[in-house]
Amino acid sequence: MEGTISMEAKRVRQNYLAIVVAAVACFLLEAAWYSFFLQGWLDGIGRTQAWLMSQGVNPALQYGTALISAALIATAISCVTQLTGPQTALRGMKAAALLWLGFVLTTWATEYVFEVRTYALFAINTGFWLVGMVVMGAIVGAWKKPGLKEQGTERTKS
Repeated sequence: MEGTISMEAKRVRQNYLAIVVAAVACFLLEAAWYSFFLQGWLDGIGRTQAWLMSQGVNPALQYGTALISAALIATAISCVTQLTGPQTALRGMKAAALLWLGFVLTTWATEYVFEVRTYALFAINTGFWLVGMVVMGAIVGAWKKPGLKEQGTERTKS
């Protein structure tokens, strides 16, 4: 029947290597992004570099949280990508952008309007997630699980 998806096509098959690579790519992008926008970010949160360094934060906890969070987001993007049609880089990027629009932008906008934060900080934080999620979407969308090939809307083992 035209326009329907078979039960086989609805099964999501995660490529865990692609998810790990996407998470690491997002993590590295995050490091570069916030290094580039460091002063604007510090100004936006009302802190200084000296204050940040004096807090005695646990880098393992921070980096671990960032990596695990990115992996969970990459997994969600992969699921939505596969459940909405053929798995491609473009579909992954579109799914990521839509998820960003529906969940990230709206959540941060609500938080920022009540916290009376600056638009500059809003742009730095949400801009990173838009770029990071689209990059992850491209990776998990393009990198199909080995041993699978697509035929129309159904997936079959090779």
